[in-house]
Amino acid sequence: MISRHHIDPEPMPFLIAPAWVCTVFAAALFLLPATVWAQADFERPPIDYLNAEVHDPVAELAQRIEEGTLELESDPEFGYLPSVLNALDIPRSSQTLVFSKTSLQLHRISPRRPRALYFNDDVYVGYCQNGDVLEFASTDPKQGAIFYTLSQDDGEEPKFVRDRGGCLSCHASSRTQNVPGFLVRSVFADAAGRPKLGSGTFTTDHTSQFEERWGGWYVTGNHGSMRHMGNVICSGEPHEFDRESGANQTGLDSYFRTSSYLTPHSDIVALMVLEHQTQMHNALTAANFETRQALHQSFQMNELLERPKDFISESANRRIDSSADRVLRYLLMCDEFPLTDAVAGTSSFAEGFQAMGPKDDQQRSLRDLDLETRLFRYPCSYLIYSDSFHGLPEEVRKRVLEKLNSILNGEDQSETYQHLSSDMRKDILQILRATHPDFQSSSE
Repeated sequence: MISRHHIDPEPMPFLIAPAWVCTVFAAALFLLPATVWAQADFERPPIDYLNAEVHDPVAELAQRIEEGTLELESDPEFGYLPSVLNALDIPRSSQTLVFSKTSLQLHRISPRRPRALYFNDDVYVGYCQNGDVLEFASTDPKQGAIFYTLSQDDGEEPKFVRDRGGCLSCHASSRTQNVPGFLVRSVFADAAGRPKLGSGTFTTDHTSQFEERWGGWYVTGNHGSMRHMGNVICSGEPHEFDRESGANQTGLDSYFRTSSYLTPHSDIVALMVLEHQTQMHNALTAANFETRQALHQSFQMNELLERPKDFISESANRRIDSSADRVLRYLLMCDEFPLTDAVAGTSSFAEGFQAMGPKDDQQRSLRDLDLETRLFRYPCSYLIYSDSFHGLPEEVRKRVLEKLNSILNGEDQSETYQHLSSDMRKDILQILRATHPDFQSSSE
């Protein structure tokens, strides 16, 4: 039996890719290198990103395969993809399609052969037609994004290979809140799918202008008069980019052979949820790392200054407090872009996403979608139920909960949270008291 952090830790072959190419999940979670990851604080104690044991869902799956309690089956057309999605409980309806050549297997990707992404609350899976590997980005409650590949060669025993740092050249910078994380990028892609990096790119989340989203992606769904960058090739200068031609597309058969994918969709609602989720995860990881580092440094100083062992310095408290505030801003959808028209997807994603609950006695859930003026009916992220939230160090988790209670019960009326009406605050608090263990002991 192997320990979870010893899953084939050999260097990955994609490290020889061209410098402008991002590695695993670059097409969906793409970023130009901006930091030297080898000098990152999270490589050293107390984080020790590359060496600490991990318990993310892919590591757990690899353990089950190693122990012989689960077997992956290879499909003649899609390889291990269907079996992996089933094992990780990732819905096929989450499929989104990206055609920009900004990923590990860039030679497999083009507007005629887009790359497919599938996701649930904790794991992202990348698939290319006739690809050599499946690509995984999996969320560990303590260590953030962990990256893997799985060979599509059915002549080999299925084995997950963990990346040993190559992905961090793109996936650990200011774009991911300076932690190993995820991001959704929008680019101007040419007819071959190559990104015109000189024309600019956009990192997108729930705050992004609609017109800056999904360049290099396919998008299915209706969105009225709003326009995005999806479904369009950039044949000239960015100011000539024709957003109109890609608008309100409910089918993609005119672009490529959709029968070569598990579903014919690249659902707009799935894309909007994906954008929010990636940066919400990053905010949680950043708060986790910052708190652990602040406490570690404070406790080291305690020894030097002969202070009590568990004394937390003023500077450490400020760092932890700032981290809690950043989590709250993402959690409560601050600065969300207001929709000016209704949005509707083409797949069953929205229905399946909302059905996952949990719900209160009025059948309300933080997963309920609005899609008319905003993404969620009750603007508080469903990732408050995630292992990443529950895994926050108590010093920062307690502050998030205290501040959140103050906001929702109306005590905190600061400008930052004025987008939340009194009714919204009341509804969110009632849902949390009915469904979240940290609120169930609260009184009305």
